[in-house]
Amino acid sequence: MKAKIAVATVSGKAYYLIVNELKKIDVPFISLTPYDTVPMEIKVVITTDEERPLVNHDKVLTLKDGKDPQALINQALQFVEGKEFYETVVIGVDPGEVLGLAVLADGKVIKTGNCFSIKEAVNEIETFIKNFREVKTSMIAVKVGNGIPEYKEKILRELDRLLPSNVVLESVSEAGTNRYISEAKHRRGLRDIVSAIKIARRNGHKFKRREQNE
Repeated sequence: MKAKIAVATVSGKAYYLIVNELKKIDVPFISLTPYDTVPMEIKVVITTDEERPLVNHDKVLTLKDGKDPQALINQALQFVEGKEFYETVVIGVDPGEVLGLAVLADGKVIKTGNCFSIKEAVNEIETFIKNFREVKTSMIAVKVGNGIPEYKEKILRELDRLLPSNVVLESVSEAGTNRYISEAKHRRGLRDIVSAIKIARRNGHKFKRREQNE
């Protein structure tokens, strides 16, 4: 896939933070200085507040001090897709000793990962949703697989306590989600991620939310 994102900064710290986040989700990019001509195929340029006036492009995002770069990358991906907003953003969770996580925006996978405790998974989901506030979307849902009922219940209760009340929570059947995936130990993390993607794409049973969350 050709790069549609450019990182244009001479700040070592900013470059590291932005590029590290892009590499985490395997998004191609090119590196420029703020003075360079931006190639025609680039849809969005990421730079710093200080260097913004030097960048000549229609779509420029800036990394502000103290801002989580993940939120910036979420916005950049939306520009690359040419979308003004996402209709649905769904986070799929495959519970277990190793938890698989997958984020789908209008059906397209934009982020995946593994967590090694329920606390880590819940914190990761909470952080992602906080960082998605600047991205326009009609609905955000978290779908949790029901393969291990006690894990599912604990995750849903924690998410209910921490997430805004407009986030939809669902319990989803895991039947068949890893049917065609190798059970080999060295592929376990991949198996959990693929299962999380399948869970995110299924309809589930809504978990009744506590109404005091805002």
